[in-house]
Amino acid sequence: MRKTGGRGAFLIVGLIIALGIAGAGWFVKEGLMTFRKEDRVVSMKGLAERDVEADLAIWSLSHSGTSNDLAALQRSIEDHQNIILAYLKNAGFNVDEISIQPLQAQDLLAQAYRPDGVERGRYIITQMITVRTPDMNKMDGALSGLGQLISKGVSLTNSMQPSYMFTRLNDIKPEMLAEAVRNARESAEQFATVSGQNIGRIKSARQGVFQILPRDPVNFASEQNQRYKKVRVVSTIDFFFE
Repeated sequence: MRKTGGRGAFLIVGLIIALGIAGAGWFVKEGLMTFRKEDRVVSMKGLAERDVEADLAIWSLSHSGTSNDLAALQRSIEDHQNIILAYLKNAGFNVDEISIQPLQAQDLLAQAYRPDGVERGRYIITQMITVRTPDMNKMDGALSGLGQLISKGVSLTNSMQPSYMFTRLNDIKPEMLAEAVRNARESAEQFATVSGQNIGRIKSARQGVFQILPRDPVNFASEQNQRYKKVRVVSTIDFFFE
């Protein structure tokens, strides 16, 4: 009885060991198959571009004057301010689109280091007027007639080119990302055809950075100063081989 019990226990232990080895083998096999599947991946970049037009323009006009008579200089600056405002309103801008900054007065004799010729113009007054509009045609029209201000004696100083901005990026993001994925899949399928494979589902995707570039890189002009722009995104997509 003792011998029989010993043999039975031995058989049970052997069976458990065999099952363990078989189970371990199954897990190893499944692990290797999974690894091979996970390793069968191709990474492709997908490009999407859109030509867009700015929908917001901001333009700052700075005008100034100099004199030894501060009161007379202030009156002259206010007259020029009125000329500029009349010009902008005639160009079609409404009151809500125009912002008038306070006058900035400078007494050159009060400076620690006085420039030469200060006796010919002790005081300098500068003022900034800013236009902010979604109407690009009005902005273009106002820019084309700046000579009218100069002909009326308005001294424009440091009047920068308008900044043109595209603010509707979120509206076109979904469509552009979908196009980038389609583009990447087409490239992956071409690659797979050559290698005798089939492209399956997406393993992972990296959106990429949306860039707003000048549509026409003319004279090295910056994107900010151009009305027409190009939005670009390059996404990286990893596809499984089937």
